[in-house]
Amino acid sequence: MQKEKDLSYQLSLLEITRKNILDATAPYSVDQLNKIPTGFANNLIWQLGHVLVTQQLLQYSLSGIEPKIRKELIPKYRKGTHPEENVAEEEVRYIREMLVETTALFRQDLKEGIFKKYSTYTTSYNVTLTSIEEAIAFNNLHEALHYGYMLSIRKFL
Repeated sequence: MQKEKDLSYQLSLLEITRKNILDATAPYSVDQLNKIPTGFANNLIWQLGHVLVTQQLLQYSLSGIEPKIRKELIPKYRKGTHPEENVAEEEVRYIREMLVETTALFRQDLKEGIFKKYSTYTTSYNVTLTSIEEAIAFNNLHEALHYGYMLSIRKFL
């Protein structure tokens, strides 16, 4: 019972963080989302794509399940990447939509119990994940960190 309550709370944190991320980036044009301010290595749209891709890799791929997003996004936004070209409006729209859809889908997949195994993974944050529950908690930390980066980038647009 406590485990379900803890997971419900973690999923609520994910939903709140994603709403905050989407609200914080909503006022910006595609050109502004693509702008890399001086002193930064990436831009708002890369940040949006990165949190989407990372969640899919940490929770689905490491559980041996195919990610629920377009596969071509993964090499573009995964850890260690940076913006290589401007992102078109259609891709911006897709990423924003999937930030909402994958949150609801993940909640449903978790409820259905599809996460049966998990491959141990040590993050660049030096945290070792050994279960889907740990991946959920770490992903929330990761998305909050990138939300902070987005708030900083916005000051220079």
